[in-house]
Amino acid sequence: MRTATKKRETLETKIEVAVNLDDPSQVSIDTGVGFFDHMLNAFARHGRIGLTVQAEGDLHIDSHHTVEDVGIVLGQLVREALGDKKSINRYGTAYVPMDEALGFVSLDISGRPFFVFDAVFSNEKLGNFDTELVQEFLQAFAFQSAITLHAKVLYGGDNTHHKIEAIFKALGRALGEAVRVNPDIEEVISTKGGLIE
Repeated sequence: MRTATKKRETLETKIEVAVNLDDPSQVSIDTGVGFFDHMLNAFARHGRIGLTVQAEGDLHIDSHHTVEDVGIVLGQLVREALGDKKSINRYGTAYVPMDEALGFVSLDISGRPFFVFDAVFSNEKLGNFDTELVQEFLQAFAFQSAITLHAKVLYGGDNTHHKIEAIFKALGRALGEAVRVNPDIEEVISTKGGLIE
């Protein structure tokens, strides 16, 4: 099984995360940021990825450090769990409708971190979650996992919850597709002969 676990402690956060790319049966999220927990749960369930997150952060300040640091650790673990990346699909793309909103994510497990984000949220907060942290989380995840990640809300009304949920579900589905082992792929899909980092 392709798994990885990490504990990370700073003066701002204390985080423990476990990832299983092959067994989605264990999903448990507790960060102290309710909306973020909901989004990570949606990401894991729709990506068919096992994910446990236990985080304590300086929420008396705001949710920034907690959300960004979880993105950092999650990205590192996905990168570790992928190992040599042999036989994976490598690319994943997903469109996810959430009522009036349509989210889009396309990614490449390339070894070359890059991030493009295009979304506008009319609501600045959902519970104790600052909606600007969607971009911070995705950027941290993309750079630490060494993937190329494009995320966009193609359209939607004023319901910020729906827009963000569409992105997280699309991220899960795209990542789940990209990391899946494909028996038709014997090595690594690359003209270089490997995914060089």
